[in-house]
Amino acid sequence: MATESMTVKSRDGVKLNAKLFRPKDPMSNLVVVLVHPFTVLGGFQGLLRGIAVGLAQRGLFAVTFDMRGAGCSSGRASLTGFAEIQDVVAICKWVSDMISPRGIVLMGSSAGAPIAGSAVDKIEQVVGYVSVGYPFGLVASILFGRHHESILRSIKPKLFIMGTKDGFTSVKQLENKLKSASGRVETHLLEGVGHFQMEGPAYDAHVVDIVINFIQSL
Repeated sequence: MATESMTVKSRDGVKLNAKLFRPKDPMSNLVVVLVHPFTVLGGFQGLLRGIAVGLAQRGLFAVTFDMRGAGCSSGRASLTGFAEIQDVVAICKWVSDMISPRGIVLMGSSAGAPIAGSAVDKIEQVVGYVSVGYPFGLVASILFGRHHESILRSIKPKLFIMGTKDGFTSVKQLENKLKSASGRVETHLLEGVGHFQMEGPAYDAHVVDIVINFIQSL
């Protein structure tokens, strides 16, 4: 596996720091673009490095990046994540231009999940979506509720991974939301796991296994 760093410019001029994890023996010409948790609470691309490394070791290209205001990227983070949609689109355009993949799988963690979900249908090359700990709960919806409709109405294949002890979204809330989802929808629940546990390295390998199985079915 090789890692390459680059700077990608968003449409409004924000400079995004990104990393490409290139597999030694690619198993598929698909690229997974990972969107990190809420910048305002300290989210940055390093939180997803373990998953990106795991995907690359299994033969998939993976890209992480710092959204505006995070890590080494310029700009200022927004509270609701709408400005950050431009960042996701810019990274995916770079991936399409430089790698020319068969398709892109967008994967978001925590607040990165609604941001990625809002970008799915803005990018033609996206062929699938993965959420890790989507904050569908009532309190989180104050900030991210306006993102819900975009991913729920998309007909592109979707996978929702969540711990059953997620403090932001209950299993019932997840199930109720997904009743209105279009297209193919899958869920994978991790028994007894909390929201922030899912963001830690202890579950990276497990998440990689789940994501690989989903991608192989696309």
